[in-house]
Amino acid sequence: MAALSKIPHSCYELGHTWNPSCLHSALDVTRGALEVSFKIYVPLYLIAAVLRRKKKDYYLKRLLPEILWSTSFLTANGGLYIVFFCILRKLLGGFHSWSAGFGSALPASYIAILLERKSRRGLLTIYMTNLAIETLFRMAVTRGIIKPIKHGEVLLFCVTSSLYMFFFRSDKDGLKGFASPALKFIIGKEEIPTHSVPLERAAAIETEDSQASAERHTGLYRVRSADLKGPRHRCCKHYQDNCISYCVKSFVRMFSVGYLIQCCLKVPSAFRQMFSKPSRLPSLFYNKENFQLGAFLGSFVSIYKGTSCLLRWVRNIDDELHALVAGFLAGISMFFYKSTTISMYLFTKLVETMYFKGIEAGRFPYFPHADTVLYAISTAICFQAAVMEVQNLRPTYWKFLLRLTKGRFALMNRQLLDVFGTQASRDFKGFVPKLDPRFTTMLTPGADVQLG
Repeated sequence: MAALSKIPHSCYELGHTWNPSCLHSALDVTRGALEVSFKIYVPLYLIAAVLRRKKKDYYLKRLLPEILWSTSFLTANGGLYIVFFCILRKLLGGFHSWSAGFGSALPASYIAILLERKSRRGLLTIYMTNLAIETLFRMAVTRGIIKPIKHGEVLLFCVTSSLYMFFFRSDKDGLKGFASPALKFIIGKEEIPTHSVPLERAAAIETEDSQASAERHTGLYRVRSADLKGPRHRCCKHYQDNCISYCVKSFVRMFSVGYLIQCCLKVPSAFRQMFSKPSRLPSLFYNKENFQLGAFLGSFVSIYKGTSCLLRWVRNIDDELHALVAGFLAGISMFFYKSTTISMYLFTKLVETMYFKGIEAGRFPYFPHADTVLYAISTAICFQAAVMEVQNLRPTYWKFLLRLTKGRFALMNRQLLDVFGTQASRDFKGFVPKLDPRFTTMLTPGADVQLG
């Protein structure tokens, strides 16, 4: 079937099929989004406040306003989408392939992000940008424009990890923002950039080197400590362990962290099933995903540290370039826990970091309000997929949209959109809404007529 440029159906026949009134439909979505948004942000902000050890004054004066601030942003994003959906229909006299998704979501998302706190706009932009890139990639694959690379998410993670670790080692400030403390926690203080070592410690290292001058030509350096029972290269900073035990202990530490993180993520669902299905409780601790995340984090750290130690032994120096090789090889650990989401997020975060470094160096221009514009465009791309080709949208985001709209996003009459050639109704099993004929403007193919 040839793709049409416009369909003349009303917004009731295509979009808010549960209610013929544009105003009431917008209010329905807004009320649902408000409720869901509040449920999302209350525990989110409470947990963040506890982890950051906020003082009593924060809970009394700032916690509720910040929750309401973010709640209004997410509520507006959902409610305004329906508003512009109906406005564009009246202005254009129908729906184009772009207007039901991208066109309606673009102004709604732009207005919504302006309601959010400035400190959170960057994080939201990064998330939506990497989601939009992933969505565009899936669209291109569906259309045969590009071919996916086998284990592409692992390769992307290897490259991203390599660059992250190199910048972490070579930059005098490490990596500012989120990356620096995260990497310090994951990798450990022993791999902190050499220029960050205090002068007192550097002097101590020099003293130890002078005392071991007789062994230096072999590249061996045996630390005089009861805790060390093996060789350590003189350039290594893990003073209490030899290179092998250093890597093994790092694996055990991060494996435990990954295992506990995955267990904690499953606690809410396990708690709900505690009384109805108690037999499923053991799966909280013996779930396959728990061990996969643990193996991913543990092997990442141990491979990175092991490769770094090996290169010190082979080259007899501690070079920042080692981080490129060690970071790339450590990325192979993603085979234990394949995640396009993680790879894309870290990649877009790296691009952002490099861009801001370029701005500081005077090599890239600075665009005011770029985060708000980029968020609006990225969100509009994802809404376009949610309307026209949900099969190319990340499943977790589609579930989020359904939750935010109380399932109403799935009530669109997507059979009408199939004429645009994107198989819009493919995943909706022939769903046809029940429409009131008093408010329909034309016969809807396959529609169930609801008599008043």
